[in-house]
Amino acid sequence: MTAQTDTTGPVTTVYKVSGMSCGHCEGAVSGEISQISGVSSVTAVASTGEVTVVSATPLDDEAVRAAVDEAGYELAGKA
Repeated sequence: MTAQTDTTGPVTTVYKVSGMSCGHCEGAVSGEISQISGVSSVTAVASTGEVTVVSATPLDDEAVRAAVDEAGYELAGKA
């Protein structure tokens, strides 16, 4: 876990998700992650497997993993 020195602004984290192949996949992953408390924006890109999440505070990796799993995909880690 990385210590945050600037807690006044939003935190942007990029995750790698395996298994996404289309716009429906992007929507499913984005929809699940956006339900995590504190998340203000989610952008999933199937072609790269990257999911960019903007949140008020750093997110718990296990919460993100559970959301991605619920959508039917696998969290491969942070990009």
